[in-house]
Amino acid sequence: MATIKAKELKRIGLADDIARSLAVGLIGKHCKHKSEQETIQVLSEVVESPEKYKNDDCWGVLANHLLPDMPIQNHYELRDEALPFDVYGAANIEELAMKQMSMAMRLPVSVAGALMPDGHAGYGLPIGGVLATDGVVIPYAVGLDIACRMSLTILEDESSFIDKYHDRCVQALTGHTALGLDAQLDKKQYHEMFDRVDFRDIPLLKKLRSKAVQQLGSSGKGNHFVDICEVAIDEMNNLGLEAGRYVGILSHSGSRGFGAEIAEYYTKVAKDTCKLPREAGPFVWLDINSAAGEEYWHCMTLAGEYSAVNHQIIHENVAKALRLKPVINVSNHHNFAWKEALSNGREVIIHRKGATPAHLGELGIIPGSMATPGYIVRGLGCEQSLYSASHGAGRVMSRQDARNTFSRHALKKYLAAQNVELIGGSTEEAPLAYKNIDMVMSAQKELVDIEAKIIPRIVRMSED
Repeated sequence: MATIKAKELKRIGLADDIARSLAVGLIGKHCKHKSEQETIQVLSEVVESPEKYKNDDCWGVLANHLLPDMPIQNHYELRDEALPFDVYGAANIEELAMKQMSMAMRLPVSVAGALMPDGHAGYGLPIGGVLATDGVVIPYAVGLDIACRMSLTILEDESSFIDKYHDRCVQALTGHTALGLDAQLDKKQYHEMFDRVDFRDIPLLKKLRSKAVQQLGSSGKGNHFVDICEVAIDEMNNLGLEAGRYVGILSHSGSRGFGAEIAEYYTKVAKDTCKLPREAGPFVWLDINSAAGEEYWHCMTLAGEYSAVNHQIIHENVAKALRLKPVINVSNHHNFAWKEALSNGREVIIHRKGATPAHLGELGIIPGSMATPGYIVRGLGCEQSLYSASHGAGRVMSRQDARNTFSRHALKKYLAAQNVELIGGSTEEAPLAYKNIDMVMSAQKELVDIEAKIIPRIVRMSED
């Protein structure tokens, strides 16, 4: 296969990153047996006369990108009525979230959907929304924070360790984690995933590599956190652990700026090839078999690996600072898309935007808030929920409303009553800004069983 350097692509007129990335994907798909010279000739013709190629099966995506002002042929209409979808905990889900889910179910590519009990309004697909589509992936149904993820490491010692070695626990969080939009650790982290050819051959990834390396081992802002917690496990558990209360490290974060830029980039690409009525604009999609769709899927998967590695490094650093040995880890993405099959054998793309995978026997984590319990859960494989459960308690109050409602003093007093210490944080994340976690768990008894309880003790969050 011909490999063409970015500077050569610029020379023939592919001036922007999106055009070059589309070209790389198309070269990989359609020029496997062409020489570099032959490939450059084809690309040059597309650049010089994109109007001739705008409906071409091979080069149409690139040609249409080069003709942003010309009408694009892929216009789609919505269904007159939304397909039916299951709603869990409907009495406590706001109307806007229901409307957003209904809009998703009017897309001509939608097959099935469900709304989890922590559901609330988002952008495009609501938070807590699960959507199965036919052969397409929707970047904004995955979300900006690709592979936002929960990870819990249970450590070897009993939870009494937290009070006995309180100062060591605080230092482990303050000295070995970093949280915030541009946060990074003082000591540079590294992982072999950055040696992959993807970071050399795909222009977008090459551009994002440096920042992704810098942010490795750090966490985002808002409701992202790293928590030293207690994990209460009873006799009847399926985790292979003896009953007791263990020390745990719990973290919530995603793929940082790396994933966000991938999401924004491919949403722009999707807008070049998928035209929807204005009210459905955020749902633009990529055909999973197109060059752009394949490349987004590849980059999304890589962002998922990055997120997993990031959590792994956080947990290793904190456990080392605590001088405790890890026993077991439970982790799951809750902003991602998966290729799955329904019970009738139909192949679909399942988007979970703020939803925990809950296939039969699958372990996952559903947190509460900075001062309320979370749970290790085991999926019951409910097809009506598209094998999904909630990803947390879900907000009942916007961040702005929370800031206007709760004072820092009131938050500190509330946390003290719950025996929780907060490092950083904001009133935006006050526990009362969230739904009652027990009510949310009660609404999804047919989706998951509870395996263990997670009790927050020392929580570190971003200052902003």
